[in-house]
Amino acid sequence: MLILSPRAVERLESFTPENRPLPKIFRLTSKGKVSAGIFKGATINTPSMIAVEDYIDALEWTEKNGGVDGLIKISLDNLAVLEKFVDENEWIQFLAKDPATRSSTSVCLTLDLTADEIKKFVSMLDTEDVAYDIGGYRDAPPSIRIWCGSTVETADLEALMPWLQWAYDEVKGL
Repeated sequence: MLILSPRAVERLESFTPENRPLPKIFRLTSKGKVSAGIFKGATINTPSMIAVEDYIDALEWTEKNGGVDGLIKISLDNLAVLEKFVDENEWIQFLAKDPATRSSTSVCLTLDLTADEIKKFVSMLDTEDVAYDIGGYRDAPPSIRIWCGSTVETADLEALMPWLQWAYDEVKGL
């Protein structure tokens, strides 16, 4: 959304950038006057139309999945898969110990492995085309992170759990 005060319009119409090009997307004037078409839905460029279509698609997908409440439910169902796995395995824990501070989307987990072993664990899952980019954040303690947001199918997380066990067993030589 763009809102311009009368003073802003006056400045736009009186200012001419010298010795520097201004990308078309940022040009709000034409021939010394504010371009009225921008405020009436004129297309600025093709990528902006693609972004609008992408947004419309996302809104329709959200509605199809029960709106915001439906997406939250999916995320909580996904978190429940990891909670069950953590409860069943002593070697994996939530980085956020307090459930009240735990994210249901970007779930961070610590493993009873050294930092180098966690790197090997992550690499093995990547090599097997099971999980990509699940290594913990650079500034976090050695850990993994698993996206559990509403864009992930719960069945896919359920399918991932045996792979986590496999990678752990392989790294530990079990």
